[in-house]
Amino acid sequence: MTKIEDQIREEAMPKIEDRVRKDAMPKTEDRVLVEALTTRPILDQIANKWSVLILTVLCTEPARFNAIKRRLDGITHKALTEALRRLERNGLVSRRVITSSPIAVEYSLTPLGHSLQEPFTALYGWATNHQSDIERAQLDYDRRRAVELAE
Repeated sequence: MTKIEDQIREEAMPKIEDRVRKDAMPKTEDRVLVEALTTRPILDQIANKWSVLILTVLCTEPARFNAIKRRLDGITHKALTEALRRLERNGLVSRRVITSSPIAVEYSLTPLGHSLQEPFTALYGWATNHQSDIERAQLDYDRRRAVELAE
Protein backbone atom coordinates (compact mmCIF):
# COMPACT_ATOMS: atom_id res chain seq x y z
CA MET A 1 0.00 0.00 0.00
CA THR A 2 1.33 3.45 -0.87
CA LYS A 3 1.65 6.35 1.55
CA ILE A 4 -1.20 8.09 -0.23
CA GLU A 5 -3.45 5.05 0.23
CA ASP A 6 -2.45 4.91 3.91
CA GLN A 7 -3.32 8.57 4.33
CA ILE A 8 -6.66 8.21 2.56
CA ARG A 9 -7.48 5.17 4.69
CA GLU A 10 -6.53 6.98 7.91
CA GLU A 11 -8.65 9.96 6.93
CA ALA A 12 -11.62 7.81 5.89
CA MET A 13 -11.65 5.36 8.80
CA PRO A 14 -12.52 7.80 11.61
CA LYS A 15 -15.33 9.28 9.53
CA ILE A 16 -16.86 5.88 8.82
CA GLU A 17 -16.41 4.74 12.42
CA ASP A 18 -18.02 7.99 13.66
CA ARG A 19 -21.04 7.33 11.43
CA VAL A 20 -21.31 3.81 12.78
CA ARG A 21 -21.09 5.00 16.41
CA LYS A 22 -23.81 7.65 15.92
CA ASP A 23 -26.48 5.04 15.35
CA ALA A 24 -27.55 2.87 18.25
CA MET A 25 -27.86 -0.02 15.81
CA PRO A 26 -25.48 0.59 12.92
CA LYS A 27 -26.56 -0.39 9.46
CA THR A 28 -25.17 -3.63 8.12
CA GLU A 29 -23.75 -1.73 5.13
CA ASP A 30 -21.73 0.53 7.47
CA ARG A 31 -20.28 -2.42 9.35
CA VAL A 32 -19.40 -4.10 6.09
CA LEU A 33 -17.77 -0.89 4.83
CA VAL A 34 -15.66 -0.56 7.98
CA GLU A 35 -14.61 -4.20 7.72
CA ALA A 36 -13.89 -3.80 4.01
CA LEU A 37 -11.65 -0.81 4.64
CA THR A 38 -9.68 -2.65 7.29
CA THR A 39 -9.29 -5.86 5.30
CA ARG A 40 -8.79 -4.28 1.89
CA PRO A 41 -5.01 -3.87 2.21
CA ILE A 42 -4.67 -7.54 3.13
CA LEU A 43 -6.94 -8.67 0.30
CA ASP A 44 -5.08 -6.42 -2.14
CA GLN A 45 -1.87 -8.24 -1.23
CA ILE A 46 -3.29 -11.77 -1.29
CA ALA A 47 -5.71 -11.50 -4.20
CA ASN A 48 -3.19 -9.87 -6.50
CA LYS A 49 -3.03 -11.75 -9.81
CA TRP A 50 0.57 -12.88 -9.39
CA SER A 51 0.29 -13.57 -5.66
CA VAL A 52 -2.48 -16.09 -6.18
CA LEU A 53 -0.52 -17.86 -8.91
CA ILE A 54 2.74 -17.85 -6.93
CA LEU A 55 1.02 -19.25 -3.86
CA THR A 56 -0.57 -21.91 -6.06
CA VAL A 57 2.85 -22.92 -7.42
CA LEU A 58 4.26 -23.13 -3.88
CA CYS A 59 1.30 -25.08 -2.45
CA THR A 60 2.76 -28.45 -3.33
CA GLU A 61 6.47 -27.90 -2.72
CA PRO A 62 9.15 -25.24 -2.29
CA ALA A 63 10.57 -23.83 -5.50
CA ARG A 64 13.49 -21.77 -6.66
CA PHE A 65 12.98 -18.36 -8.23
CA ASN A 66 13.60 -19.49 -11.82
CA ALA A 67 11.36 -22.54 -11.41
CA ILE A 68 8.52 -20.26 -10.28
CA LYS A 69 9.22 -17.89 -13.17
CA ARG A 70 9.10 -20.77 -15.71
CA ARG A 71 5.75 -21.98 -14.34
CA LEU A 72 4.19 -18.52 -14.50
CA ASP A 73 4.19 -17.74 -18.19
CA GLY A 74 4.22 -13.99 -18.74
CA ILE A 75 5.54 -12.78 -15.39
CA THR A 76 8.55 -10.50 -15.57
CA HIS A 77 11.60 -10.86 -13.35
CA LYS A 78 10.70 -7.56 -11.66
CA ALA A 79 7.05 -8.49 -11.07
CA LEU A 80 8.02 -11.86 -9.59
CA THR A 81 10.63 -10.27 -7.32
CA GLU A 82 8.16 -7.66 -6.06
CA ALA A 83 5.39 -10.20 -5.51
CA LEU A 84 7.67 -12.58 -3.62
CA ARG A 85 8.88 -9.73 -1.40
CA ARG A 86 5.28 -8.73 -0.63
CA LEU A 87 4.34 -12.31 0.18
CA GLU A 88 7.41 -12.69 2.39
CA ARG A 89 6.65 -9.40 4.17
CA ASN A 90 3.09 -10.56 4.80
CA GLY A 91 4.31 -13.81 6.32
CA LEU A 92 2.93 -16.05 3.59
CA VAL A 93 6.21 -17.11 2.00
CA SER A 94 9.62 -17.81 3.46
CA ARG A 95 12.87 -17.28 1.59
CA ARG A 96 15.91 -19.50 2.03
CA VAL A 97 19.30 -18.85 0.50
CA ILE A 98 20.99 -22.04 -0.63
CA THR A 99 24.75 -21.67 -0.46
CA SER A 100 25.72 -23.68 -3.47
CA SER A 101 27.53 -22.72 -6.60
CA PRO A 102 25.83 -20.73 -7.96
CA ILE A 103 23.90 -19.39 -4.98
CA ALA A 104 20.19 -20.12 -5.24
CA VAL A 105 17.10 -18.89 -3.42
CA GLU A 106 14.22 -21.20 -2.57
CA TYR A 107 10.75 -20.06 -1.61
CA SER A 108 8.21 -22.03 0.38
CA LEU A 109 4.89 -21.43 2.04
CA THR A 110 4.80 -20.62 5.72
CA PRO A 111 2.07 -22.13 7.92
CA LEU A 112 0.10 -18.91 7.36
CA GLY A 113 0.56 -19.31 3.61
CA HIS A 114 -0.60 -22.93 3.80
CA SER A 115 -3.77 -21.74 5.54
CA LEU A 116 -4.80 -20.15 2.22
CA GLN A 117 -4.74 -23.49 0.41
CA GLU A 118 -8.33 -24.40 1.31
CA PRO A 119 -9.87 -21.07 0.22
CA PHE A 120 -7.75 -21.06 -2.95
CA THR A 121 -8.82 -24.61 -3.75
CA ALA A 122 -12.45 -23.63 -3.25
CA LEU A 123 -12.02 -20.55 -5.46
CA TYR A 124 -10.29 -22.62 -8.15
CA GLY A 125 -13.10 -25.19 -8.00
CA TRP A 126 -15.70 -22.45 -8.28
CA ALA A 127 -13.89 -20.92 -11.28
CA THR A 128 -13.64 -24.31 -12.97
CA ASN A 129 -17.32 -25.12 -12.34
CA HIS A 130 -18.55 -21.72 -13.53
CA GLN A 131 -16.16 -20.98 -16.37
CA SER A 132 -18.78 -21.62 -19.05
CA ASP A 133 -21.38 -19.55 -17.12
CA ILE A 134 -18.96 -16.62 -17.01
CA GLU A 135 -18.07 -16.97 -20.68
CA ARG A 136 -21.79 -17.03 -21.54
CA ALA A 137 -22.41 -13.93 -19.40
CA GLN A 138 -19.51 -12.14 -21.10
CA LEU A 139 -20.89 -12.95 -24.56
CA ASP A 140 -24.37 -11.79 -23.53
CA TYR A 141 -22.93 -8.56 -22.15
CA ASP A 142 -20.84 -7.96 -25.29
CA ARG A 143 -23.92 -8.50 -27.49
CA ARG A 144 -26.00 -6.09 -25.41
CA ARG A 145 -23.23 -3.47 -25.50
CA ALA A 146 -22.86 -3.87 -29.27
CA VAL A 147 -26.60 -3.30 -29.74
CA GLU A 148 -26.54 -0.27 -27.40
CA LEU A 149 -23.58 1.26 -29.22
CA ALA A 150 -25.19 0.62 -32.62
CA GLU A 151 -28.32 2.55 -31.65
